[in-house]
Amino acid sequence: MISIPVELQDDSYVIDVEQNSLERVGISLASLGNVSRVLLVTDDIVDSIYGNLVSESIVNRGLDLDVMVVPSGEESKSIDVAYSLWEHFLEAGADRRSVVVALGGGVVGDLSGFVAATYQRGIRFFQIPTSLLAQVDSSVGGKTAINLPRGKNMVGAFYQPCGVLIDPNVLSSLSVEHYQSGLGEIIKYGASLDDDFFLFLETNIGKINVRDSSVLEKIVARCCRIKAQIVAEDEKEVTGRRAMLNYGHTLGHALEAALGYGTLPHGYGVSIGSILAARLAARLAAKGDDRFIEINDAWIERQIDLTRKLGLPISLNDIGRSYSDSPETSPKNLLTLATSDKKSEFGLLNFILPVRLGKCIYVKNVDPEDVLAVLN
Repeated sequence: MISIPVELQDDSYVIDVEQNSLERVGISLASLGNVSRVLLVTDDIVDSIYGNLVSESIVNRGLDLDVMVVPSGEESKSIDVAYSLWEHFLEAGADRRSVVVALGGGVVGDLSGFVAATYQRGIRFFQIPTSLLAQVDSSVGGKTAINLPRGKNMVGAFYQPCGVLIDPNVLSSLSVEHYQSGLGEIIKYGASLDDDFFLFLETNIGKINVRDSSVLEKIVARCCRIKAQIVAEDEKEVTGRRAMLNYGHTLGHALEAALGYGTLPHGYGVSIGSILAARLAARLAAKGDDRFIEINDAWIERQIDLTRKLGLPISLNDIGRSYSDSPETSPKNLLTLATSDKKSEFGLLNFILPVRLGKCIYVKNVDPEDVLAVLN
């Protein structure tokens, strides 16, 4: 087992990464102590694959269990589904000694965490991420949320789990699309935060594409360590350090909103958004901004090469669309949606942009004309 501590002042916890660890979920939950009831939230697809295994592990430890199954997909991150879970918790007799367990991908984790954070002003929350995207990103750091029609993750709370249990073996059951979506976030870590990790990805493309278990375990653990360190430095995005995790997300989220949540996988949005952010940095460099002097065509092509070899899109053209296919995906509308991003302030555009491989900076008040230029 690989154990990664997330060191926070009042809410520290451990991420455990271990093959075949779903079989010991009950042991992990029982070790929390004083658990009156386990409230297992999952989606219909994950439930059909892992629901019985996890449920049996919990019940076999003598824990009372209630299972709630939500529809798979981004649409479940809504106020209506959250309300149904609050009602179910109440009917099940959940109290402050209960533990909400999220078994699933990022949608289930974000939704369950938000409901746990708000039910009776907060009850314990435990993450069991089953998608690559959730294992390397959304299950770590305590961001919980639901969506609004015009903004992703716009209603939520910082609420840390009491533990995270990651079983890399479950990645073998993912569809190609869901697996590749996780790779979009993984490339982000290397390109913007860890140049050695980017090189590791480049030298292991073949093993990554065939889902080699030993390589995936190293990748998941490395991403969790990077994020755990940043979260420990800036848990609630006060200093701006945690915003460094959002490379590619400003325009990525705009694309997701424009196409309708669930239409474009999140990791695909991040992948396209990262390339656009790199091109934006290169444009600023060409205009004389020395902060981005190392971001040139060769730098961008290196990121594009890794992205394409891992099966990810670099533009809407790669998924059979263009930025002018409809008013929703027009550069002008994407710019409008980008100003609704959580990093924007006073209607100004703020971006995480690369300055070299493995390092990025927070850039405020980017000229909208520069953004439109990289979108056209």
